[in-house]
Amino acid sequence: MWSEILDSDGFNAFVEAGNIFDKEVAQKLYNFVFSTGDTLNYEEAYKGFRGRAPTTDALLENRGFTQP
Repeated sequence: MWSEILDSDGFNAFVEAGNIFDKEVAQKLYNFVFSTGDTLNYEEAYKGFRGRAPTTDALLENRGFTQP
């Protein structure tokens, strides 16, 4: 389930940018997550990409649970 949270929240970074192919967001994902391997703490790497810790909001929305 944790990977689904990261997937949904990470994809929302592209949605929030208004373009699922946004180059700046993709570069941040590469710089902080894909290229770091095991050199950074995973939470810190994700925070570098997203600017915050992951939340369950996007996953809940994808599963049909909307936030009030």
